[in-house]
Amino acid sequence: MSTVINLSGTKKGVISVTKIEKPYGEKSEDVASIGISLVGNANEPEWKVHIPMANLDEVIEALRALK
Repeated sequence: MSTVINLSGTKKGVISVTKIEKPYGEKSEDVASIGISLVGNANEPEWKVHIPMANLDEVIEALRALK
């Protein structure tokens, strides 16, 4: 599953959110990948962060607290 969101304040920018299974090899854990592309290329973002699925609930709570 992947979601693409328009990046506020840009003409073509997007935020992409997807789950990547075993991103660093067979023994690695799945991650949530959040990417930012200013040119609208969700498949090749200029910036990205991988959040281990085990930390996802805490990150979501921290983001909600910012809001």
